[in-house]
Amino acid sequence: MPAIEVGRVCVKKFGREAGKKCVIIDVMDKSFVMVTGPKKVTGVKRRRVNLNHIELLQDKLDIKRGASDDEVAKELKVPDKPAAKPRAAKKAPA
Repeated sequence: MPAIEVGRVCVKKFGREAGKKCVIIDVMDKSFVMVTGPKKVTGVKRRRVNLNHIELLQDKLDIKRGASDDEVAKELKVPDKPAAKPRAAKKAPA
């Protein structure tokens, strides 16, 4: 079983966010951790979660304790927004 540590990627097992990946950003005590998706990336809000409600994965990110959602998204290498394609101007009816 992977260690419970900051930066560990996990999957939520229960609740409305079940099946979605998240990242541990803080270890609160022996039963709870703080996780984030971040919401704009995976849909998981920053929240306190019971360890029994997550499944730890082998993946680990290099982030510091209490990292912001932007720092986690950057470490996940997620682009902010895709570049929009330029649209051709519509011709007026003749």
